[in-house]
Amino acid sequence: MKRIPIIVLDNGASSVKVGITTSQKDVRIVSNAIVRSKGDKITYFGHEFDTCKDFSSLHFRLPFERGYLVDWDAQKAIWDGIFSDQVLNIDTAETSLLITEPYFNLPNIQEVYDQFIFEEYEFQSYLGSTAAALVPFGQLFSSPGLPKPECILVVDAGFSFTHIVPIMGGTVLWSAVKRIDVGGKLLTNHLKELVSFRQWNMMEETYIMNDVKEKCCYVSTQFAVDLETCRSDKTHNTIVQEYVLPDLSRNRRGYIRQPDDPPVDGEQILYMGNERFSIPEVLFCPDHIGLHQAGLGEAIVQSISLLPEDLQGMFWANIGLIGGSTKLPGFAARLMAELRPCAPADCEIKIYESKDAITEAYKSAMALAMTSTFSNLAVTRAEYLEGGSGYCRRKFGTDYERGGNEEYRRTSPPSVPVKVRTRTVSAAKRR
Repeated sequence: MKRIPIIVLDNGASSVKVGITTSQKDVRIVSNAIVRSKGDKITYFGHEFDTCKDFSSLHFRLPFERGYLVDWDAQKAIWDGIFSDQVLNIDTAETSLLITEPYFNLPNIQEVYDQFIFEEYEFQSYLGSTAAALVPFGQLFSSPGLPKPECILVVDAGFSFTHIVPIMGGTVLWSAVKRIDVGGKLLTNHLKELVSFRQWNMMEETYIMNDVKEKCCYVSTQFAVDLETCRSDKTHNTIVQEYVLPDLSRNRRGYIRQPDDPPVDGEQILYMGNERFSIPEVLFCPDHIGLHQAGLGEAIVQSISLLPEDLQGMFWANIGLIGGSTKLPGFAARLMAELRPCAPADCEIKIYESKDAITEAYKSAMALAMTSTFSNLAVTRAEYLEGGSGYCRRKFGTDYERGGNEEYRRTSPPSVPVKVRTRTVSAAKRR
Protein backbone atom coordinates (compact mmCIF):
# COMPACT_ATOMS: atom_id res chain seq x y z
CA MET A 1 0.00 0.00 0.00
CA LYS A 2 1.37 3.38 -1.04
CA ARG A 3 2.10 5.65 1.90
CA ILE A 4 0.36 9.01 1.90
CA PRO A 5 2.78 12.00 1.83
CA ILE A 6 2.74 14.09 5.00
CA ILE A 7 3.35 17.83 4.95
CA VAL A 8 5.15 19.12 8.05
CA LEU A 9 4.23 22.75 8.69
CA ASP A 10 5.83 24.50 11.67
CA ASN A 11 3.57 27.54 11.45
CA GLY A 12 5.41 30.12 13.53
CA ALA A 13 4.33 33.72 13.99
CA SER A 14 7.49 34.98 12.26
CA SER A 15 8.32 32.22 9.78
CA VAL A 16 6.91 28.97 8.43
CA LYS A 17 9.22 25.96 8.39
CA VAL A 18 7.85 23.49 5.85
CA GLY A 19 8.75 20.21 4.17
CA ILE A 20 7.25 16.92 3.03
CA THR A 21 8.10 13.34 3.97
CA THR A 22 8.51 12.19 0.35
CA SER A 23 11.16 14.81 -0.46
CA GLN A 24 14.85 14.73 0.40
CA LYS A 25 15.14 18.52 0.23
CA ASP A 26 16.10 20.49 3.31
CA VAL A 27 13.54 22.46 5.28
CA ARG A 28 12.17 25.51 3.50
CA ILE A 29 11.86 28.61 5.70
CA VAL A 30 9.20 31.04 4.50
CA SER A 31 8.34 34.43 5.95
CA ASN A 32 4.89 34.22 7.56
CA ALA A 33 3.83 37.66 6.40
CA ILE A 34 2.49 39.64 3.49
CA VAL A 35 5.11 42.32 2.90
CA ARG A 36 4.61 45.58 1.05
CA SER A 37 7.79 47.32 -0.07
CA LYS A 38 7.56 51.10 -0.31
CA GLY A 39 10.69 51.16 -2.46
CA ASP A 40 9.71 48.95 -5.41
CA LYS A 41 5.93 49.15 -4.72
CA ILE A 42 5.57 45.35 -4.79
CA THR A 43 3.58 43.15 -2.43
CA TYR A 44 5.25 39.85 -1.51
CA PHE A 45 3.27 36.85 -0.25
CA GLY A 46 5.24 34.57 2.06
CA HIS A 47 7.81 32.72 -0.05
CA GLU A 48 7.97 35.57 -2.59
CA PHE A 49 9.74 37.74 -0.02
CA ASP A 50 12.99 35.91 -0.86
CA THR A 51 13.05 37.86 -4.15
CA CYS A 52 12.76 41.27 -2.47
CA LYS A 53 15.74 43.58 -3.10
CA ASP A 54 14.59 46.80 -1.42
CA PHE A 55 14.31 46.38 2.35
CA SER A 56 13.61 50.00 3.26
CA SER A 57 10.34 50.88 5.01
CA LEU A 58 8.73 47.48 4.62
CA HIS A 59 5.15 47.10 5.83
CA PHE A 60 4.37 43.68 7.33
CA ARG A 61 0.87 42.22 7.50
CA LEU A 62 1.18 39.38 9.99
CA PRO A 63 -1.44 36.63 10.31
CA PHE A 64 -0.51 36.29 14.00
CA GLU A 65 -1.35 38.90 16.61
CA ARG A 66 -0.27 38.54 20.25
CA GLY A 67 0.71 34.96 19.57
CA TYR A 68 -2.57 33.80 18.00
CA LEU A 69 -3.58 33.30 14.38
CA VAL A 70 -6.31 35.87 13.73
CA ASP A 71 -5.91 37.05 10.11
CA TRP A 72 -6.97 34.00 8.12
CA ASP A 73 -7.15 35.85 4.80
CA ALA A 74 -3.43 36.60 5.06
CA GLN A 75 -2.59 33.12 6.33
CA LYS A 76 -4.46 31.43 3.48
CA ALA A 77 -2.63 33.56 0.91
CA ILE A 78 0.70 32.44 2.40
CA TRP A 79 -0.33 28.77 2.61
CA ASP A 80 -1.61 28.85 -0.98
CA GLY A 81 1.85 29.92 -2.11
CA ILE A 82 3.52 27.19 -0.04
CA PHE A 83 1.30 24.43 -1.48
CA SER A 84 1.68 25.77 -5.04
CA ASP A 85 4.21 24.62 -7.63
CA GLN A 86 6.56 27.40 -6.51
CA VAL A 87 7.36 25.61 -3.23
CA LEU A 88 5.91 22.15 -2.48
CA ASN A 89 3.89 21.53 -5.66
CA ILE A 90 1.44 19.31 -3.80
CA ASP A 91 -2.25 18.43 -4.01
CA THR A 92 -3.50 18.87 -0.45
CA ALA A 93 -6.43 16.49 -1.03
CA GLU A 94 -3.94 13.65 -1.48
CA THR A 95 -1.75 14.38 1.56
CA SER A 96 -1.84 14.52 5.35
CA LEU A 97 -0.69 17.41 7.52
CA LEU A 98 1.28 17.85 10.74
CA ILE A 99 1.01 21.46 11.90
CA THR A 100 2.13 23.34 14.99
CA GLU A 101 -0.38 25.46 16.91
CA PRO A 102 0.08 28.15 19.60
CA TYR A 103 0.17 27.19 23.26
CA PHE A 104 -3.24 27.56 24.95
CA ASN A 105 -4.88 28.12 21.58
CA LEU A 106 -8.35 29.62 21.93
CA PRO A 107 -11.36 27.39 21.14
CA ASN A 108 -12.76 29.56 18.33
CA ILE A 109 -9.36 29.70 16.65
CA GLN A 110 -8.96 25.92 17.00
CA GLU A 111 -12.26 25.44 15.17
CA VAL A 112 -11.11 27.64 12.28
CA TYR A 113 -7.91 25.56 12.04
CA ASP A 114 -10.02 22.43 11.62
CA GLN A 115 -12.33 24.06 9.07
CA PHE A 116 -9.49 25.32 6.91
CA ILE A 117 -7.58 22.05 6.98
CA PHE A 118 -10.49 19.70 6.30
CA GLU A 119 -13.03 21.85 4.43
CA GLU A 120 -10.89 24.32 2.48
CA TYR A 121 -7.78 22.25 1.75
CA GLU A 122 -9.41 18.80 2.19
CA PHE A 123 -6.41 17.09 3.76
CA GLN A 124 -6.92 13.37 4.32
CA SER A 125 -5.81 13.61 7.95
CA TYR A 126 -4.00 16.01 10.22
CA LEU A 127 -2.31 16.31 13.58
CA GLY A 128 -2.09 19.60 15.47
CA SER A 129 0.47 20.01 18.23
CA THR A 130 2.44 22.63 20.10
CA ALA A 131 6.13 22.93 19.22
CA ALA A 132 7.38 21.77 22.62
CA ALA A 133 5.20 18.63 22.54
CA LEU A 134 7.05 17.50 19.40
CA VAL A 135 10.54 17.84 20.91
CA PRO A 136 10.53 14.33 22.53
CA PHE A 137 10.38 12.83 19.02
CA GLY A 138 13.55 14.67 17.94
CA GLN A 139 17.22 14.47 18.87
CA LEU A 140 17.56 17.46 21.21
CA PHE A 141 17.84 15.31 24.35
CA SER A 142 19.67 12.40 22.75
CA SER A 143 22.91 11.22 24.38
CA PRO A 144 25.11 8.41 23.01
CA GLY A 145 24.41 5.12 24.76
CA LEU A 146 21.59 6.50 26.89
CA PRO A 147 17.80 6.35 26.47
CA LYS A 148 15.88 9.57 26.03
CA PRO A 149 14.75 11.08 29.35
CA GLU A 150 11.13 10.68 30.40
CA CYS A 151 11.00 14.08 32.13
CA ILE A 152 12.09 17.16 30.20
CA LEU A 153 11.63 20.92 30.41
CA VAL A 154 11.46 22.80 27.10
CA VAL A 155 12.15 26.54 26.94
CA ASP A 156 10.55 27.87 23.75
CA ALA A 157 11.64 31.48 23.17
CA GLY A 158 9.45 32.35 20.20
CA PHE A 159 8.34 35.42 18.26
CA SER A 160 5.51 36.55 20.55
CA PHE A 161 6.11 34.84 23.90
CA THR A 162 8.54 32.66 25.79
CA HIS A 163 7.05 29.45 27.22
CA ILE A 164 8.43 27.03 29.80
CA VAL A 165 6.87 23.64 29.08
CA PRO A 166 7.45 20.55 31.30
CA ILE A 167 6.80 17.21 29.60
CA MET A 168 6.61 13.80 31.26
CA GLY A 169 6.26 10.60 29.27
CA GLY A 170 5.42 12.60 26.13
CA THR A 171 2.56 14.44 27.89
CA VAL A 172 2.64 18.18 28.50
CA LEU A 173 1.95 19.04 32.14
CA TRP A 174 -0.23 22.05 31.44
CA SER A 175 -0.72 22.98 35.08
CA ALA A 176 3.00 23.82 35.32
CA VAL A 177 3.42 25.63 31.98
CA LYS A 178 4.62 29.22 32.38
CA ARG A 179 4.57 32.09 29.90
CA ILE A 180 6.64 35.27 29.73
CA ASP A 181 5.24 38.04 27.53
CA VAL A 182 8.64 38.66 25.94
CA GLY A 183 9.56 37.31 22.51
CA GLY A 184 11.65 38.18 19.50
CA LYS A 185 9.12 40.76 18.29
CA LEU A 186 9.24 42.73 21.54
CA LEU A 187 13.04 42.68 21.58
CA THR A 188 13.21 44.03 18.03
CA ASN A 189 10.67 46.76 18.79
CA HIS A 190 12.56 47.74 21.94
CA LEU A 191 15.78 47.99 19.93
CA LYS A 192 14.03 50.19 17.36
CA GLU A 193 12.92 52.58 20.08
CA LEU A 194 16.35 52.79 21.72
CA VAL A 195 18.19 53.37 18.44
CA SER A 196 15.61 55.90 17.24
CA PHE A 197 15.95 57.87 20.47
CA ARG A 198 19.75 57.79 20.57
CA GLN A 199 20.89 57.80 16.94
CA TRP A 200 18.92 57.23 13.71
CA ASN A 201 15.15 57.18 13.30
CA MET A 202 14.56 53.49 12.60
CA MET A 203 10.93 53.13 13.68
CA GLU A 204 9.86 52.14 10.14
CA GLU A 205 12.80 49.79 9.58
CA THR A 206 11.67 46.62 11.34
CA TYR A 207 13.47 44.28 8.95
CA ILE A 208 16.79 46.10 9.23
CA MET A 209 16.63 46.35 13.02
CA ASN A 210 15.84 42.66 13.31
CA ASP A 211 19.00 41.99 11.30
CA VAL A 212 20.93 44.27 13.67
CA LYS A 213 19.57 42.36 16.67
CA GLU A 214 20.56 38.99 15.23
CA LYS A 215 24.06 40.10 14.24
CA CYS A 216 25.05 42.33 17.16
CA CYS A 217 23.16 41.34 20.31
CA TYR A 218 24.34 38.88 22.94
CA VAL A 219 23.30 37.81 26.43
CA SER A 220 25.63 39.14 29.10
CA THR A 221 26.68 36.99 32.04
CA GLN A 222 27.96 40.12 33.85
CA PHE A 223 25.39 42.77 33.06
CA ALA A 224 26.58 45.38 35.59
CA VAL A 225 30.23 45.01 34.52
CA ASP A 226 29.40 45.35 30.81
CA LEU A 227 27.17 48.34 31.54
CA GLU A 228 29.98 50.09 33.40
CA THR A 229 32.40 49.33 30.56
CA CYS A 230 30.10 51.07 28.08
CA ARG A 231 29.48 53.99 30.45
CA SER A 232 33.16 54.73 31.08
CA ASP A 233 34.02 55.02 27.37
CA LYS A 234 31.04 55.12 25.03
CA THR A 235 32.87 54.75 21.70
CA HIS A 236 36.19 53.02 22.37
CA ASN A 237 35.69 49.80 24.34
CA THR A 238 35.64 46.07 23.72
CA ILE A 239 31.84 45.95 23.48
CA VAL A 240 30.89 48.63 20.99
CA GLN A 241 30.37 47.53 17.38
CA GLU A 242 29.81 49.51 14.21
CA TYR A 243 26.93 48.28 12.08
CA VAL A 244 27.01 49.69 8.55
CA LEU A 245 23.44 50.34 7.45
CA PRO A 246 22.36 48.93 4.05
CA ASP A 247 23.12 50.89 0.91
CA LEU A 248 20.02 50.37 -1.20
CA SER A 249 21.46 52.24 -4.19
CA ARG A 250 24.10 49.50 -4.54
CA ASN A 251 21.90 46.66 -3.26
CA ARG A 252 24.29 46.07 -0.35
CA ARG A 253 23.02 44.58 2.88
CA GLY A 254 24.01 45.81 6.31
CA TYR A 255 27.08 44.33 8.00
CA ILE A 256 29.34 44.69 11.03
CA ARG A 257 32.47 46.67 10.21
CA GLN A 258 35.63 45.12 11.59
CA PRO A 259 38.26 47.31 13.31
CA ASP A 260 40.73 46.98 10.43
CA ASP A 261 38.17 47.72 7.69
CA PRO A 262 38.83 51.07 5.97
CA PRO A 263 35.97 53.62 6.11
CA VAL A 264 33.96 54.15 2.94
CA ASP A 265 32.54 57.51 1.90
CA GLY A 266 28.79 57.79 2.38
CA GLU A 267 28.49 54.97 4.90
CA GLN A 268 25.86 55.38 7.58
CA ILE A 269 27.11 53.89 10.83
CA LEU A 270 24.97 52.60 13.68
CA TYR A 271 26.99 52.37 16.89
CA MET A 272 25.89 49.43 19.02
CA GLY A 273 27.08 49.86 22.60
CA ASN A 274 25.08 48.78 25.63
CA GLU A 275 22.17 48.05 23.29
CA ARG A 276 23.98 44.83 22.39
CA PHE A 277 23.28 43.24 25.77
CA SER A 278 20.54 45.42 27.28
CA ILE A 279 18.00 44.25 24.67
CA PRO A 280 18.28 40.48 25.43
CA GLU A 281 18.43 41.32 29.15
CA VAL A 282 14.68 41.94 29.00
CA LEU A 283 14.17 38.17 28.74
CA PHE A 284 15.78 37.72 32.14
CA CYS A 285 14.59 40.99 33.72
CA PRO A 286 11.26 42.09 32.18
CA ASP A 287 10.90 44.78 34.84
CA HIS A 288 13.60 46.77 33.00
CA ILE A 289 10.85 47.87 30.61
CA GLY A 290 8.07 48.00 33.21
CA LEU A 291 6.76 44.48 32.57
CA HIS A 292 5.93 43.09 36.00
CA GLN A 293 6.58 39.41 35.34
CA ALA A 294 9.11 36.83 36.40
CA GLY A 295 12.25 36.61 34.31
CA LEU A 296 13.22 33.44 32.50
CA GLY A 297 15.23 31.93 35.36
CA GLU A 298 12.55 32.65 37.95
CA ALA A 299 9.78 31.32 35.67
CA ILE A 300 11.65 28.03 35.25
CA VAL A 301 11.99 27.72 39.04
CA GLN A 302 8.26 28.40 39.44
CA SER A 303 7.37 25.80 36.82
CA ILE A 304 9.52 23.06 38.35
CA SER A 305 8.18 23.84 41.84
CA LEU A 306 4.68 22.90 40.62
CA LEU A 307 5.80 19.41 39.59
CA PRO A 308 5.88 16.26 41.76
CA GLU A 309 8.66 16.75 44.28
CA ASP A 310 10.27 13.36 43.74
CA LEU A 311 10.59 14.07 39.98
CA GLN A 312 11.87 17.65 40.10
CA GLY A 313 15.51 16.58 39.90
CA MET A 314 14.88 14.95 36.53
CA PHE A 315 13.48 18.19 35.11
CA TRP A 316 16.48 20.17 36.41
CA ALA A 317 18.76 17.76 34.57
CA ASN A 318 16.92 17.96 31.22
CA ILE A 319 16.33 21.54 30.12
CA GLY A 320 16.15 22.05 26.35
CA LEU A 321 16.26 25.31 24.38
CA ILE A 322 14.32 25.98 21.18
CA GLY A 323 13.21 29.18 19.45
CA GLY A 324 15.10 31.93 17.67
CA SER A 325 15.99 34.01 20.75
CA THR A 326 17.91 31.10 22.29
CA LYS A 327 20.45 31.44 19.45
CA LEU A 328 21.80 34.66 20.94
CA PRO A 329 25.41 34.15 22.10
CA GLY A 330 25.69 33.56 25.84
CA PHE A 331 22.04 32.57 26.31
CA ALA A 332 22.71 29.11 27.80
CA ALA A 333 25.58 30.34 29.99
CA ARG A 334 23.44 33.15 31.45
CA LEU A 335 20.54 30.76 32.05
CA MET A 336 22.85 28.35 33.88
CA ALA A 337 24.14 31.22 36.05
CA GLU A 338 20.54 32.15 36.91
CA LEU A 339 19.42 28.61 37.72
CA ARG A 340 22.35 27.24 39.72
CA PRO A 341 21.72 29.33 42.88
CA CYS A 342 17.99 28.44 42.78
CA ALA A 343 18.29 24.68 42.32
CA PRO A 344 18.76 22.22 45.19
CA ALA A 345 22.42 21.59 45.92
CA ASP A 346 22.13 17.88 45.14
CA CYS A 347 20.47 18.46 41.74
CA GLU A 348 22.41 18.38 38.50
CA ILE A 349 21.50 21.08 35.99
CA LYS A 350 22.03 20.32 32.33
CA ILE A 351 20.98 22.53 29.45
CA TYR A 352 20.63 21.05 25.97
CA GLU A 353 21.21 23.41 23.05
CA SER A 354 20.01 22.69 19.53
CA LYS A 355 22.28 22.99 16.50
CA ASP A 356 19.55 25.13 14.93
CA ALA A 357 16.99 26.28 17.50
CA ILE A 358 14.71 27.74 14.82
CA THR A 359 14.17 24.43 12.99
CA GLU A 360 14.35 22.08 15.99
CA ALA A 361 10.57 21.78 16.30
CA TYR A 362 10.29 21.14 12.55
CA LYS A 363 12.92 18.41 12.64
CA SER A 364 11.18 16.77 15.59
CA ALA A 365 7.86 16.96 13.75
CA MET A 366 9.42 15.40 10.67
CA ALA A 367 10.79 12.56 12.80
CA LEU A 368 7.28 11.91 14.10
CA ALA A 369 5.77 12.07 10.62
CA MET A 370 8.18 9.38 9.39
CA THR A 371 6.90 6.87 11.97
CA SER A 372 3.68 4.86 12.21
CA THR A 373 2.84 6.78 15.40
CA PHE A 374 1.58 9.69 13.30
CA SER A 375 -1.39 7.73 11.93
CA ASN A 376 -2.39 6.75 15.48
CA LEU A 377 -2.36 10.36 16.68
CA ALA A 378 -3.86 12.08 13.63
CA VAL A 379 -7.55 12.75 12.94
CA THR A 380 -8.89 11.66 9.56
CA ARG A 381 -11.29 13.73 7.50
CA ALA A 382 -14.04 11.13 8.03
CA GLU A 383 -13.58 11.34 11.80
CA TYR A 384 -13.78 15.12 11.66
CA LEU A 385 -16.97 15.10 9.59
CA GLU A 386 -18.50 12.74 12.13
CA GLY A 387 -17.23 14.20 15.42
CA GLY A 388 -16.40 17.83 14.56
CA SER A 389 -13.74 19.99 16.19
CA GLY A 390 -14.47 18.57 19.62
CA TYR A 391 -13.16 15.20 18.51
CA CYS A 392 -9.93 16.83 17.26
CA ARG A 393 -9.37 18.59 20.58
CA ARG A 394 -9.92 15.42 22.60
CA LYS A 395 -7.60 13.34 20.45
CA PHE A 396 -4.87 15.98 20.28
CA GLY A 397 -5.05 16.62 24.04
CA THR A 398 -5.46 20.38 23.50
CA ASP A 399 -8.88 20.83 25.05
CA TYR A 400 -7.41 23.21 27.63
CA GLU A 401 -10.68 24.19 29.25
CA ARG A 402 -11.24 20.52 30.14
CA GLY A 403 -7.62 20.03 31.10
CA GLY A 404 -6.25 18.71 27.81
CA ASN A 405 -5.18 15.52 29.48
CA GLU A 406 -7.37 14.24 32.30
CA GLU A 407 -4.43 13.53 34.58
CA TYR A 408 -3.00 17.03 34.41
CA ARG A 409 -5.48 19.90 34.43
CA ARG A 410 -4.74 23.56 33.93
CA THR A 411 -5.55 25.90 36.77
CA SER A 412 -7.05 28.62 34.60
CA PRO A 413 -7.08 29.52 30.90
CA PRO A 414 -5.27 32.69 29.79
CA SER A 415 -7.58 35.66 29.42
CA VAL A 416 -6.29 37.24 26.21
CA PRO A 417 -8.87 39.24 24.23
CA VAL A 418 -8.38 38.16 20.62
CA LYS A 419 -10.73 38.86 17.74
CA VAL A 420 -10.43 36.52 14.77
CA ARG A 421 -10.47 38.40 11.48
CA THR A 422 -12.12 35.97 9.10
CA ARG A 423 -15.44 35.62 7.36
CA THR A 424 -16.17 32.11 6.13
CA VAL A 425 -13.72 29.53 4.89
CA SER A 426 -14.86 29.87 1.27
CA ALA A 427 -14.57 33.67 1.45
CA ALA A 428 -10.87 33.69 2.39
CA LYS A 429 -9.27 34.36 -0.99
CA ARG A 430 -5.83 35.56 -1.97
CA ARG A 431 -5.95 39.25 -2.73
